[in-house]
Amino acid sequence: MKYIVIIIGLICITQVSFAQRRNKKQKKEVEKKQQTSTSDTALPPRTVIVTSEFAPALKQTSKINFSGATPPPDATRPSLSYDIPVQNLSFAYQSPELKALAENIDTGVHWNNTSFVKLGYGNYTTPYLQAGLSFGDGVNSVININGKFVSSNGKLEYQNYSKLRLDALGIFSSANNKNEWNANVYVDNSSQYLYGFQPDSLIFNKSNLKQNFTGFGGKIAVRNKQENTYGINYNPFIAIDIFGDNHNGRENTLSFDLPASKSITKNFDVSLGIAGIINSYKTDTTDISNTIYYVTPSVTYKTTNLKITAGFTPSWSNSDFSLLPNFTADIKLNNEKFILQGGWIGYYNKNTYQALAAYNPFIAQPTALLNSLVKEQYAGFKGSLGDHFTYNARVSFLKITNQPLFVNDTITGKSFDIMYEPSLNDVKIHGEAGYTANEQFSALVGITFNQYSNLKQNPKAYGLIPVEFTGSVRYVPVKDLLVKADIFSWRSIQYRTKTFGHETLSPAFDANLGAEFTFMPNWKAWIQFNNVFNNTYQRWNQYPVLGFNMLVGVVYSFGQLKMK
Repeated sequence: MKYIVIIIGLICITQVSFAQRRNKKQKKEVEKKQQTSTSDTALPPRTVIVTSEFAPALKQTSKINFSGATPPPDATRPSLSYDIPVQNLSFAYQSPELKALAENIDTGVHWNNTSFVKLGYGNYTTPYLQAGLSFGDGVNSVININGKFVSSNGKLEYQNYSKLRLDALGIFSSANNKNEWNANVYVDNSSQYLYGFQPDSLIFNKSNLKQNFTGFGGKIAVRNKQENTYGINYNPFIAIDIFGDNHNGRENTLSFDLPASKSITKNFDVSLGIAGIINSYKTDTTDISNTIYYVTPSVTYKTTNLKITAGFTPSWSNSDFSLLPNFTADIKLNNEKFILQGGWIGYYNKNTYQALAAYNPFIAQPTALLNSLVKEQYAGFKGSLGDHFTYNARVSFLKITNQPLFVNDTITGKSFDIMYEPSLNDVKIHGEAGYTANEQFSALVGITFNQYSNLKQNPKAYGLIPVEFTGSVRYVPVKDLLVKADIFSWRSIQYRTKTFGHETLSPAFDANLGAEFTFMPNWKAWIQFNNVFNNTYQRWNQYPVLGFNMLVGVVYSFGQLKMK
């Protein structure tokens, strides 16, 4: 613009100079003509001379108006849609046995490192001691040590028992935070007496009636927290269990599992694993080797609302080959509030001496160890109603091979012999319902029906529970006060008589009540009532349980201990 204005100015100056020169020339010519005319006619001149200077000017330009007007207000209400996920945990897997699982380290949650000691005492000369110690920062390491001891002396002769359990769990993240290691070790000791002999007028040596079981072992595992370069996820583990009794019975068990999975596409995963259980059991008269090996290939198809797993599991139980099915499906409906489930699966229940003694502590030393092969077909559903109510229901048809049954010995009945049923069918119906209201109230009830049929060698499923009911309630009526209640009930348990007949145990009902009250910042008082209705029922024939018993005590909580 600067240069354009200069050029226009030069043009204007040139025009003005040219006009002035032309006017001067014209004026001279006119004066000359006037002189000529005057001289010729002597008349005054009639010519009018108008002289005007040229003044160039630029055209007025248009300007932009920057003062914007305020738009009129919009009175329409916007329509907003919210999608809030259901606040319930859903697990797609089914485990054939219950095992303690270490809590994963969550870096998004602040972990309070606290410890406690719980002391108590009750009738039946029952001391109670429990302690929990915690170490670590909750991000790179977590170490929990727990211990529990309890013992009682019942009213019946030799109705005494004691239990001691120590556990140490550790979770450690690698330096690059790509892997997570977890390990646990335990020591377990239980002692009881075979007080259920009949007639009760018989005299036995106390050392012969004592049953003492001791076990200890450990497990180490590693899993990847981030997907590696090849897109493979893995979680292998190896475990060792050593178990023995006070009658020269010894058992060693080595377990391992090497699973791995890889995502082929967004919707397809493939998995492959190798697992095994190697067991060695010895007594003064018995020497048994018991092994199971698996190969677990499978393919999983998953979408937002569907998950299907398909595969077959080749397995070898003591060199006997079985091809086990592995087909499961989960279908989510109504934004995960209702999930349909179905499947056809196969697995083994490992019948080790340690597992059998944990189920029935009054067994005699087994003379044979056979693994139970289970093939299960099931269908069910689970879900939630609103934000507080959850439910779960399943109907299963199981075909079981080599199911262990428990029968009293035919002389005194004080110990239980193990009999393996070659084949039986079980129609199992299980249902659960739960209700939670924040952290103030929670309730959970469950019921299980088992219909055993088509037994080959035994008329009844001795020692197994056909009908079982459980319930649990936790309530915080006021601050610092917790009230809790638990209910256990079962019925229709069959047992074999000394004459090889069969009878049914009386129904069992056990209700427990308890409360905890915080009376100082680090101190709680607690009280527990067990078997409130003093029902001396029998879980195992000839073995009545303790009646009503009460324990009272205190809990002291403290901060993290410093490891030197």
